[in-house]
Amino acid sequence: MTNAFSLDSIFRGLFDSSITQVISVGDFLLCVGCALVLGLILAFCAMYRAYNSKSFVMTLALLPAVVCVVIMMVNGNIGAGVAVAGAFSLVRFRSAPGSAREIVLLFLAMGAGLIAGMGYLAYAFLFTVIMGLLSLLYDRLDLGGGRHAAAHKTLHITIPEDLDYSEIFDDLFKQYTLRSELVRVKTTNMGSMFRLTYNVTLKNPKKEKEFIDALRCRNGNLEIALSHPEPAAAEL
Repeated sequence: MTNAFSLDSIFRGLFDSSITQVISVGDFLLCVGCALVLGLILAFCAMYRAYNSKSFVMTLALLPAVVCVVIMMVNGNIGAGVAVAGAFSLVRFRSAPGSAREIVLLFLAMGAGLIAGMGYLAYAFLFTVIMGLLSLLYDRLDLGGGRHAAAHKTLHITIPEDLDYSEIFDDLFKQYTLRSELVRVKTTNMGSMFRLTYNVTLKNPKKEKEFIDALRCRNGNLEIALSHPEPAAAEL
């Protein structure tokens, strides 16, 4: 009992008082350990059938434990809670913008860490398991992707400056695509050419070469590029 008391006294804060609720070392290690396990679960869910950078996976694995410790240290102190919220805001604005999926995963990790930091370890595991299974299920169902996901393409066409691009390719788009949208027009080669960017959905991906050959006959055999959809600058 003396050893336990001395161990707890080592981890007491300098400004703790008799009315301050002190977290024991055992409870601290239990909450942090559970938060680390929750982070690993979310990290494995993020890696399932998707590529993520090493830094992002490591962040996702450690973030619940960080949030858990912050919530335990705040421990009912309103002023400290406001300061922590401001610190998280600064970190967010100094971070590079990520995709919608990455932002949701980070919020899930923060939510799991917050629940664990409040001491509701069973709820934290329940929340993590439910959200992890739902993310895997939605990915499996290809929710939002649709059956034409593989046919979504970004098309770049270079044309001479004297060619009117407003309707020149309409019949080809009608023949080979389900949907086409002109998203950008840019001058290139000292202003002597235009570079058009379209988002298209092909009717039959197997006729991709035939579609490109038909476009080449219209643009004077200049450069054409057909690639996977380019990520938007702001996805949310």
